[in-house]
Amino acid sequence: MSEEEIEYTTEATQSSLPRRYAGFWMRFWAYLIDLIVLFSINGILLSPFKFVNDGAPIDVGFWTLTGILGAVVFYVYFLLMTKFFNQTVGKMILGLKVIRNDLGPLQWSDLLFRELVGRFIYRVFFFMALLYIVVAFTPEKQGLHDMIGNTRVVFVK
Repeated sequence: MSEEEIEYTTEATQSSLPRRYAGFWMRFWAYLIDLIVLFSINGILLSPFKFVNDGAPIDVGFWTLTGILGAVVFYVYFLLMTKFFNQTVGKMILGLKVIRNDLGPLQWSDLLFRELVGRFIYRVFFFMALLYIVVAFTPEKQGLHDMIGNTRVVFVK
């Protein structure tokens, strides 16, 4: 068998296997683990700002510099971890993985919509965070951000 035939056979086998979608609670616990990781990263990266400006926050318009940098770290963490590993640390610990519906590799466009636009909507419009409960009721356990990015979260086999 050639390398192409092996790759095609592997893809066909994977697509024919039933997928176990991760539900609301597994994804919730993974997100909490990710928040702990993010708080740790932000604590390390943003601690030096306590020694600048006599400990007073540096205002940048309506926001503070540490608030802006913390948000950037938040979105970059989810974007890069999902792009390069298909998982964040929380998902790795719980055995979850983000996939495309067609089982192709995750594209930047998928992730920009899933991680940036989807998470931005959940965080900026607080009442939208309540819609995350949709994960519990859709057949493929998709949240709004999964629908936008055409992705699913599955258990790693």
